[in-house]
Amino acid sequence: MFRDNHIRIFGAGYWRKGKRIKYTDGEIGEVKIVKDFLPHPRELLLKDDSVKVTISLSKESVEFFKSEAATAHVPYQKND
Repeated sequence: MFRDNHIRIFGAGYWRKGKRIKYTDGEIGEVKIVKDFLPHPRELLLKDDSVKVTISLSKESVEFFKSEAATAHVPYQKND
């Protein structure tokens, strides 16, 4: 499901909206412990080679980039 360039992820909270979850007493059964196989989130990031640049822009240009970044929901400056 898409809404304005955003992906909506539906979870149990969405589908059970307004309905109470009923818990019952009883045995769960045999539990199997699974080893954590996912890598650390830092290992999932793809690092690109970047170069820091300092430039002088007009106030109008900065406002343009700020508004475009706000529209795309991203920061207008990337701080490493």
